[in-house]
Amino acid sequence: MNQSKLKQNWVWILFFLILIPVSFLVWSTRNQWMPTVKNMTDNGQSASQSDQHAAEDGHSDEDHHGHDHAGHEESTSLELSPQARKNIGLTQGKVVPIKLQSFTRTLTIPAIVAERPGKTRVKVVAPMTGIVTNVNVIEGEAVQPGRELFKIRLTHEDLVQAQAAFLKTLGELDVENKEIARIKEITDKGVIAGKVLLERQYAKEKLEAILKAQREALLLHGFSEGQVDQIRDTRRLIKEHQVYAPQLHDQSGEVQLPNVAIQRISAPAPGSQDYSTASQKSMFIVQSLNITKGDFVQAGDTLCVLADYQELYIKGQAFEQEADELTRCLENKWPVDAIQEINDKEKELIKNLKIDYLDNQIETDARVFSVYVDLPNTIEHENVRKAGERFITWRFKPGQRMQLRIPVETWQKQIVLPVEAVVTEGAENFVFQENGDHFDRRPVHVLYKDQLWAVIQNDGAIFPGDKIALTGAHQMQMALKNKAGGAVDPHAGHNH
Repeated sequence: MNQSKLKQNWVWILFFLILIPVSFLVWSTRNQWMPTVKNMTDNGQSASQSDQHAAEDGHSDEDHHGHDHAGHEESTSLELSPQARKNIGLTQGKVVPIKLQSFTRTLTIPAIVAERPGKTRVKVVAPMTGIVTNVNVIEGEAVQPGRELFKIRLTHEDLVQAQAAFLKTLGELDVENKEIARIKEITDKGVIAGKVLLERQYAKEKLEAILKAQREALLLHGFSEGQVDQIRDTRRLIKEHQVYAPQLHDQSGEVQLPNVAIQRISAPAPGSQDYSTASQKSMFIVQSLNITKGDFVQAGDTLCVLADYQELYIKGQAFEQEADELTRCLENKWPVDAIQEINDKEKELIKNLKIDYLDNQIETDARVFSVYVDLPNTIEHENVRKAGERFITWRFKPGQRMQLRIPVETWQKQIVLPVEAVVTEGAENFVFQENGDHFDRRPVHVLYKDQLWAVIQNDGAIFPGDKIALTGAHQMQMALKNKAGGAVDPHAGHNH
């Protein structure tokens, strides 16, 4: 009996000696066999149970369509709230499926808005010597052609003598005409011979020749045709001379002064039909006013400088190595675009411009030459005072900095994205693809990038049809870096 109990005790001892190592082995290898057991258990569940678990988790099969969580990496994925999307500009239309399209590679050169030499600025000079009695404009005011600018009281002795001689000749011609009329009446009665009448007619022709020469002299002194006719009709000397805004002819570029029949053109009332019509006409800006009321001026002195900003140039600077590409663009009449920087973040693209001509001289020091592009201008703002003074603000102004995009060649079937859709981190370029409620960062290869567009190589990193964020790539990259950085070490910068 004692032997039987002894055997049982040894069996229990042996059992515990075997159980303890086996239990330790099973516990230490639990990470290897537990997923297998769990998968076998999950596969044995019914379809209804699977649906129930899917409903409890808030996901369905449709939620996983196109959103592969198996390939999802937290380090390269970012979930954005609706507010965060708005903050970085991911509004409607900024996350769209990409598609292959043609892209025109361009050459970007620096440029500046410049005046048209000989046409933008017009100097108004004093046609005669005298004293300025009226100044009808102020600096910065907008005036139409034909507007009275100044009034000058004539004081030069030559002008007085020229007018007096013209009036004297007119009087003598009147007397001669009366004498001829009297002689004709007498000759018809046979009292006086016809020779006397012939001599009087010769004298009349001589006076007409002198009068014509004196008329031309008055025109050379600065009088207009209307003013000379005024002297002839009224038989009075002109004491004051009006200076008008010149007429600028687009075809010839000639500047002509209107005659005295043109009245002062005042600014039309806002809202009237004349007001809207005047906005489309060429307007001069009084760029500088050189005289004041009471000044003594001589013939040829500058009274003011007018500027017509309706048509300007964009003057670009290109290197001599780029001459062939610019010439090809000019020959093919390809449209040119200009980029205007409104602020640090916003840029405006001006399309469908044309190259007027290329400069034929290369600067010896910088080895560059100028490119001139036509720039039509428009009025952005108008302000009319109660007194009638009118001020306008042109959209483009000489001196504004721009950039010209010259088309060079066209590539077909390319992935083209806005430059804001690509972020550069070291040697890598990334875009962000929408994946359900997340954005996954995708590395891409950029074939070409300028200030507006980036051409992505179609190498399988992204495919046509993928929804790509067209803006906010830099902000999302910063959010990923902050996400990976974690909390700040409280002992950083301390020595213990």
